[in-house]
Amino acid sequence: MKTQKTINTNNESLIKSLAGLLNDGNAHVSLNDALENINLDLAGKKPNNLPYSIWQLAEHIRIAQWDILEFSRNENHESPEWPGGYWPEKSAPVSKNEWDKCVTQIKSDRKSFIDLLTNAGESIHQPFDYGNGQSLLQEALVLADHTSYHTGEIIILRRLLNHWEK
Repeated sequence: MKTQKTINTNNESLIKSLAGLLNDGNAHVSLNDALENINLDLAGKKPNNLPYSIWQLAEHIRIAQWDILEFSRNENHESPEWPGGYWPEKSAPVSKNEWDKCVTQIKSDRKSFIDLLTNAGESIHQPFDYGNGQSLLQEALVLADHTSYHTGEIIILRRLLNHWEK
């Protein structure tokens, strides 16, 4: 029985750590902080010949996170076409509402993914019955890595645009 309790405690600790990484960034700036106080003009700028704007990065994060969430909870999910389906064509949101919707969906889908983790118990390690051997743990790590990478890019863009005070 002691082994089972240790496994359960380790899983709870792992899930808590993953949730912290996804929500708070832990050793780096969180996505929420990176997206804070961005106006529409700033969101669409591409500084110094860079190929993307903050808007394109935020939308890319949203689309990829949604894809990971749906893959993790729906064996019939079909991912967007790679790579075009993961990137918005336009460099700026058309309205504040579109920007707000993107940020809101990022937060909502992240919460849904963390709920999946929290409810997974021991199955967090088990490969899905579909896919190529992926598990919820693996998808959580991919999501955290992907989000962290692009959060850093958003911060760099904000620095290049002289809009980062932290």
